[in-house]
Amino acid sequence: MSLRNKVTLIGRTGKDVEIVQFENGKLAKVSLATSDYYTNAMGEKVEETQWHNLVCNGKLADLMEKYVEKGKEIAVEGKIVYRNYDDKEGQKRYITEVRVDQLVLLGSK
Repeated sequence: MSLRNKVTLIGRTGKDVEIVQFENGKLAKVSLATSDYYTNAMGEKVEETQWHNLVCNGKLADLMEKYVEKGKEIAVEGKIVYRNYDDKEGQKRYITEVRVDQLVLLGSK
């Protein structure tokens, strides 16, 4: 097990799981919101939310498709991957994703 590129996140999904079907399997994609709270200089409590793009395949994709819906609290472990592609207008786009290795379903919706 390598600790060089590992991330653990706990949060709520922002949409229903999107399934992309391929000849040799499927890919599950979903966004995850994680929130952090702090007190600013004026003593006000501030919530800061970050959004993460999650992707997984194989049995994890099956589990996500079956059990994860919008608003579901989940914990994931995986690694950060960067990729790029050219959009329809020929512009290069960059995306950061978390490739999920482990999934834990938490609480209810």
